[in-house]
Amino acid sequence: MTNPKEIAIAQPAPRRLACSRCGTEFGCDVSGDCWCAEETAKLPMPVKGEDCLCRECLRKAAAEAAVS
Repeated sequence: MTNPKEIAIAQPAPRRLACSRCGTEFGCDVSGDCWCAEETAKLPMPVKGEDCLCRECLRKAAAEAAVS
């Protein structure tokens, strides 16, 4: 019988995205371990016409939203 603890579960490769604002490419790990989950800057998503933002644009957008 196969031992389930010995079966390696393949993790999907991080998907490659381009920032909706600046076009910078970055990786997104859909397993929940994405870098954006570690960010303190949060925005309501999705914003019409925008998908994910790179770290720098996310921080800029959050700072702009805090001022508004």
